[in-house]
Amino acid sequence: MTTPEPRPPVRALSLLSGGLDSQLSICVLRDQGIHVEAVVFSSPFFKIDSAKKAAAKLGVKLHIVPFIKDIVGLVESPSHGFGGAMNPCIDCHARMIQRAGEMREAMGFDFVATGEVLNQRPMSQTRRSLETVARDAGLNGLLLRPLSARLLEPTVPEMDGRVDRGRLLELNGRSRKPQMELAKTFGLEDYPSPAGGCLLTEKGFCRKLADLKEHEGLKDDRPIWLLLYGRHFRLPGGSKCIVGRDVRDNAAIKKLFKNGDTLVYTVNVPGPTGMLPEGAGQEDILVAAAICAAYGDRGTRHEVLVKIQSPAWTKEISVPPCPKERLQEWML
Repeated sequence: MTTPEPRPPVRALSLLSGGLDSQLSICVLRDQGIHVEAVVFSSPFFKIDSAKKAAAKLGVKLHIVPFIKDIVGLVESPSHGFGGAMNPCIDCHARMIQRAGEMREAMGFDFVATGEVLNQRPMSQTRRSLETVARDAGLNGLLLRPLSARLLEPTVPEMDGRVDRGRLLELNGRSRKPQMELAKTFGLEDYPSPAGGCLLTEKGFCRKLADLKEHEGLKDDRPIWLLLYGRHFRLPGGSKCIVGRDVRDNAAIKKLFKNGDTLVYTVNVPGPTGMLPEGAGQEDILVAAAICAAYGDRGTRHEVLVKIQSPAWTKEISVPPCPKERLQEWML
């Protein structure tokens, strides 16, 4: 009698944000002996530090995929609309899973998994939304949500026996108590508090993003990364001015500087670094100098010495600090 050949190890690619749910999803699959690798999508709108930390703690290989072009395209034209700000959650989830599906096919994974929980989020995790995401991602039954799988339609790996459906979960709703109990079972002690983590849900950030979209557009990555740093002003002549809040901001602004930009900073008092992207007119440059003087001066001087490095010239000038009411008028 011929001995049947052993089935090759089952391999899953799981989305990992670093939050508790995405970590538990990996643990539930690995508890069945499934080999799991993780993927996180990198853009200015969500940090990946938590994913890196979680992957190291779990001992899983983490694939980091650039996602800025994908998410900017969705911000410009979301098929399923926005949430409370400029967050195209349904389209974003579908695109991430679609990209993971492409990796699955190219790298030989059996299926894609996520840590989504049925009815945990009112926009993106209702039953209808989960079904929409699965359809738009186009994985044809190869998308598994281990934490709520027994409340959802069986997937292909469950039906053909690669995954034991009976050992998957049926979590439902917004309570985190079941997840916290499960975390103890798997020895997960240090995990982040629940939060969206996406800047596209924050209205203050989205004001800056909407202004950029209206004036300079979203085709270039650099102005989008600059949104993460400093105070942003739209000046009377139409130029953008970014002014650092602290040493970290100042360093980031200088790092993102390129030929054609203008740098502005105080000389005789401690103060911020300001930058105007290329094309700024002289009047706006002088306004930017007054803004930097205002944040460096702290109201103690009638004039502040400011250095300006523009593409055409470099010089030091004394300027009066910009009045507070003007700062508020121009700040995004």
